[in-house]
Amino acid sequence: MIIKNLPDSPGIYLFYKDKELLYVGKAASLKKRVRSYFSNSKNIRPIELLINEINDIKWISTDSAIEAAILEAKYIKKFRPKYNVMGKDDKSWIYLYLTKEPFPKLKTIRGHELKGLDKKKIKKLFGPYPNIKTSEMVRILHSLFYISKCEPNQKRACFDFQIKKCLGVCIGIINEEEYGNRVIKPLIQFLNGNKKAVIKNLEKQMKSFSKNEQFEEANRIKFQIKRLQKIQDASFINKSFVQDIFKNEVSIKRIEGYDISNLGKNYKVGSMVVFNLNGPLKKDYRKFKIKTVEKQSDIDCLKEVFKRRLTHTDWEMPDIVLVDGGKAQVNLAKKIFTKVFVFGIAKGRDRKKDEFIYGSKDKKIISFIESNKELFINARNEAHRFAINYQKKLARLK
Repeated sequence: MIIKNLPDSPGIYLFYKDKELLYVGKAASLKKRVRSYFSNSKNIRPIELLINEINDIKWISTDSAIEAAILEAKYIKKFRPKYNVMGKDDKSWIYLYLTKEPFPKLKTIRGHELKGLDKKKIKKLFGPYPNIKTSEMVRILHSLFYISKCEPNQKRACFDFQIKKCLGVCIGIINEEEYGNRVIKPLIQFLNGNKKAVIKNLEKQMKSFSKNEQFEEANRIKFQIKRLQKIQDASFINKSFVQDIFKNEVSIKRIEGYDISNLGKNYKVGSMVVFNLNGPLKKDYRKFKIKTVEKQSDIDCLKEVFKRRLTHTDWEMPDIVLVDGGKAQVNLAKKIFTKVFVFGIAKGRDRKKDEFIYGSKDKKIISFIESNKELFINARNEAHRFAINYQKKLARLK
């Protein structure tokens, strides 16, 4: 059977009836995704109709899931396959666009909002991108291409510059022409599906910087090339067409728990612990020494920790984020982890009762958490223990 020949790697799959393209989809694993159509199709009428019409399957492998999404968008835009648009409102699909300004920014917009957007403000439009975690895609692209989120001529360097994720638009280190050549041009090439050209041009830049003895910049580009060659992004693809129809039960693979231990100027730290349904995954734990917060503010410290965590595109994204705290901590986490279920565990008014504070009304996940309270309380306690231990270690080293 043709499914046996499918690779266990990212790419797009194409379902045909004779020469008509019926459906195109993307996958982090082509073999697993295509197999799911044929193993789960009983009594589900839209899938049954699709499967019965298919008489040919083709696929195109890509290096990463994000490149699969880019290629899928091209096929949808060109062919508008029957089962991609059936029962869907393509006006709700997500597009990316670059703003038309001296230092363009990358933004998202839904199809129905395009008419109301002043076209004079759009430098370039990309998409549509159905069934992806758009905020995750934008985050990955920001990290890969050093896209500026800040404004020029600020009084101080932005947070991204401090963690080496901005080339210095905020403090005038890079001008418009350089920004266009080093950030916007490669980003456009990548979103047009031409990663080879991006890497080739970056290699030329790296050699030029090295020849001019600008070794720090040469090393930055070398690291950028390595990350482009092996993008860590499998978690950013949403449920497939099949999964949407089957409405699978909640699937939780990764829980991240956070806490702040705030004691004096030199001993502010944050912790991230990772659990699955069987308990802690200690190899994935991470600790953070707070760098940018001077005052005693758990919220500001937590904000720094979240932003630093999200710069690590090589870390798997969580299904649930748990914070040790109340509404303020949960509201902050919601603003930053926009596509992840967020909740907090507070000690309650009498400090004796754990209070669960949910960041959304997803009934399935809430029911799951309520049924597994002990697991999440253990994760909260572990985040607290890990932060305290790191703080004590720093104090001993002083």
